[in-house]
Amino acid sequence: MPYYTKLGLLPHKRHVQFRRPDGALYSEEVFGTEGFVGPTTTMYHIHPPTQVAGWKPIASTKVEYVETEIMRMRHVMTGGQRMDPKGDFITGRVVLFGNSDCEMAVCNPAEQMKYHFKNGQGDECIFIHFGSGTCHTMLGTLKFGPLDYLVIPKGVIYTIIWDERRNGPDGKPTDGGPSIENTPLGRYLLIETVNGSHIGPPPRYVSKANGQFLEHSPYCERDIRLPEMPMTWHEKGDFPVRIKARDCIHEYVYHYHPLDIVGWDGCYYPFIFNVRDFSPITGQLHMPPPIHQTFEAHNFVICSFCPRMLDYHPHAIKVPYNHSNLDSDEVLYYVEGNFGSRKGIEVGSLTAHPQGIPHGPHPGTVEASLTATFTAELAVMCDTFRPLFPTKAALAFDDPKYPASWQGEHFPGIASGKIAIAGDQQHGVPVRDHRTVANVWAP
Repeated sequence: MPYYTKLGLLPHKRHVQFRRPDGALYSEEVFGTEGFVGPTTTMYHIHPPTQVAGWKPIASTKVEYVETEIMRMRHVMTGGQRMDPKGDFITGRVVLFGNSDCEMAVCNPAEQMKYHFKNGQGDECIFIHFGSGTCHTMLGTLKFGPLDYLVIPKGVIYTIIWDERRNGPDGKPTDGGPSIENTPLGRYLLIETVNGSHIGPPPRYVSKANGQFLEHSPYCERDIRLPEMPMTWHEKGDFPVRIKARDCIHEYVYHYHPLDIVGWDGCYYPFIFNVRDFSPITGQLHMPPPIHQTFEAHNFVICSFCPRMLDYHPHAIKVPYNHSNLDSDEVLYYVEGNFGSRKGIEVGSLTAHPQGIPHGPHPGTVEASLTATFTAELAVMCDTFRPLFPTKAALAFDDPKYPASWQGEHFPGIASGKIAIAGDQQHGVPVRDHRTVANVWAP
């Protein structure tokens, strides 16, 4: 994160004696990036953090990608009851797409974690689709719920405790998810760095001088939830910590609770941002995807398509224009609402559009959208600057008919003469006559 904060007990200076109530010294740890010239946090442990034992490998995390030589649009249908609950917050992850910069996974956990975890390979951006719970980290506690982005930086030790899902007075789940029977504890989308880069706000949203969010940013410091108390567990015993690193899960054991920090300060910590606090940027005519950007890492960005007013020019086309993003692969995860430019998309679906293949509105959606003034769609997008490849798991949920869904007449009114075409002044359409370079508005 771009700004400084602190929590708990701290000495008045760095690297000075700081003693426990029993007279022993707390163990200081500088927890930082980029060889001590990037964001850092200074932490104070009850026990030396170096006292670990019992190293052993648990499982491989190396992802096998398939169809690496095929470039086509995909619709991966993982919503509803299509993906069975399995594993816990970590072991239940199912990687669907990835490359040398990031991995995208969906998780429907069936059980609680019984250990602590540390991703030593990259940052994790976790979008909670439904479900709620508590993330206990070495830097404090984060309560999460539906539509939260939970961003956990590389190296942070944490564990997750899901809340019991409940129905409200209307008989529907309070977390916005599907019916409680035979469903997982929650559901989330994971976007994870695998190249060592870090996930944070786009640089254009923050001041170069002091990291403050600027006035044109669609969110700011007030929207971000930071770690809170409780933070410190002072317990002895055997506590396993599983670490993801080098395409493998390793495990080591602390003989005391790994969350034994009494205080910290710095600019490197986990945080939560709820997508409902994203303030969409709107315009007279259709705005491009960068206005939806929420986070950024090396070679990919994360965007939030939120409920918003639609374009307000009297002749605006309200859905995205056909486009070829020649340097990016685009994956959209559909959260809720009706995505106006698409047909046949389900909640929990992912669509993948490779760089260089034109994509845009489905047949009939342009005309259908012209009178709309608002969209209630909600989706999360990841745009990468290297090609994304699917996994076997993605192909198992793939809709083979999706690439052909753009076939057919997009504007059936043309044949019947019910709508105007370029140069037609009989139907109230503004035309720029290229011969006279004059604006001609139909009477």
